Amino acid sequence: MLLLPAVITHAEVPHVLDLFKQTLEQAASASETTGVMLTVDGSALRQFDSSALAVLLECQRMARARGRAFAVQSLPPRLSELARLYGVDGLLQSA
Repeated sequence: MLLLPAVITHAEVPHVLDLFKQTLEQAASASETTGVMLTVDGSALRQFDSSALAVLLECQRMARARGRAFAVQSLPPRLSELARLYGVDGLLQSA
């Protein structure tokens, strides 16, 4: 599981994607089984812009490229609303 940081704006995107890549690598080394659920937890997220949605969609793409299921949990209501506004809420499966 990846716990998102408190802030995700454009400047933090590379760092958060690096963290997710590390999470993917740890999951791969811990188990050879495909289909393992990788979850992103947004409970700590307090300050964000649309870059947070881009991060979540890229994390989902990276997980699926490695044959892993992907889910998000505990997104702030404002981020969920932003996802609905942009029409990507259906792409972000909740855990």
